Amino acid sequence: MKHIAACLTVLLAVSAFAADEGFKTLFNGKDLTGWDGDTALWAVVDGAIVGETTAEKKAKGNTFLVWRDGKPKDFQLRCKFKLEGSNNSGVQYRSVEPTKWVMSGYQCDLQYGAENMCKLYHEKNPRGRVCMAGEVVTMDASDDPKKPKKNITGATPDADKLKTITKKDDWNECEIIAKGNHVIHKVNGVVAIDFTDNDEKNRCMEGILALQIHAGAPMKISFKDIEIKELKD
Repeated sequence: MKHIAACLTVLLAVSAFAADEGFKTLFNGKDLTGWDGDTALWAVVDGAIVGETTAEKKAKGNTFLVWRDGKPKDFQLRCKFKLEGSNNSGVQYRSVEPTKWVMSGYQCDLQYGAENMCKLYHEKNPRGRVCMAGEVVTMDASDDPKKPKKNITGATPDADKLKTITKKDDWNECEIIAKGNHVIHKVNGVVAIDFTDNDEKNRCMEGILALQIHAGAPMKISFKDIEIKELKD
């Protein structure tokens, strides 16, 4: 009995700790409630959101599954993802929707390769690859987004681990921390990018969250355990 009581105490403590973390679940594990996208390409399979294209079932362009329940500003988001195939995906955030299921804004790019996995890509903006994995970057103001003023000020801690930390065709964890004009991406707990955006004309400070299917080669991307916590001053 003492052993059982001790176990219950530990379980309750763990549950209380999890609740105190302040994370909100964005996916119920059953259906796409709260999400909006092309259901010919997106579905829920075995408790995960799955986006898939094939040679016969293609995406005409980059298309997104959009979370419709808010436009987060300062937050910590984490999820698990499994990328299969030779294409890439991403977690879009602080974005706008110029046309249905099309995003413009920051993206945590999910693409195999040490310099690509969880890099920061500015979708539908000429600035493009603003911070590659392993970089610490400050972006200064520029009147022309085609000529971004990118300053690489160093390397992320444990940058060498980015070469081996990702498990191909298996589950990995992505984390995004966005606070003001400072953004950090992590993959499996290792910092991938550290980015400070001083380019007021082009930076993204608030907006839509979405998950990406990339146009091109057939691909499959799965997401689960998607949760967010608001960061306050």
